[in-house]
Amino acid sequence: MGVFKRLRDLTMASINDLLDKAEDPVKMLNQFLRDMEQDILDAEAAVAKQIAVEKKFKQQVEEAQDLVEKRQLQAEKALEQGNEDLARRALQDKKEHQTRYDEMKGQYDIAKQNADRLRAQLDEMKDEFNKMKNKKDLLVARAEAAKAQKSINQVMSGFGTDNAARGFDRMSDKVAQLEAEAQAAGELKDKNRSLDDELAKLDQNDGVEDELAALKAKVAAKKDPQ
Repeated sequence: MGVFKRLRDLTMASINDLLDKAEDPVKMLNQFLRDMEQDILDAEAAVAKQIAVEKKFKQQVEEAQDLVEKRQLQAEKALEQGNEDLARRALQDKKEHQTRYDEMKGQYDIAKQNADRLRAQLDEMKDEFNKMKNKKDLLVARAEAAKAQKSINQVMSGFGTDNAARGFDRMSDKVAQLEAEAQAAGELKDKNRSLDDELAKLDQNDGVEDELAALKAKVAAKKDPQ
C-alpha cells in the first residue's frame, strides 16, 4: 500500500545516506519525522475505514445468525402445536437466512483479516517511528558535537599562526625599546642629580667650620696674650 511506502524507504541506511547530502541534519531529521507522522495519520485513517467495514459485516453476520436460530425455534414451536405448514415456511426462511449468514460470514472473515493485517502494519509503523525518534536524538547529539568541533577547529586553525607570532615579536621589540628608553631616561636623571648634589655641597655650611675657626682663634689668643 502507498501509505506504507516511506516505512520501507526510511531505513537507518537511507536516512544516513540522506544526511550526507543535507545542509542541516537536524532540520532534515525533523522533517523526516514529520513525514512519518503524517504517514501514520494516513494509515490510521485507512485502518479505521477497514475496521468500520469489519464491524458492518460482523453486525450483518450476527443478525443473520440470530434469524437462523429464531426460525429454528419457531419451526419447532409450530410443529409442537401441530402447524406443519407454518413450520415448513419457517424452515424455508431459515434456509434463506442461513445462506445470507454464510455469505456474510465469508465477507466478514476477509474484512477481519484485512483489518488485522492493517493493524499489524500500523503497529509496525509506530514501532519504526519510535526507533527513528531515538535515532534522531542520537544523530542530533552527534551533529551538535560535530558543529562544535568544527567551530573550534576553525578558530584553532588561525590560532598561533605566523601573523600572530610576528605580531608578538613586534610587541616584544616594542616593549624592549620602551624599557631601554625608560632606563636611559633614569640614568640621565641620576647623572644630573649627582652633579647638582656635588655643587650643592660647596654651599653647605652646618656651622661646624665656623665654630672650629672661632675655637682656633681663641686658643691662639691664649698662647699669645699680647
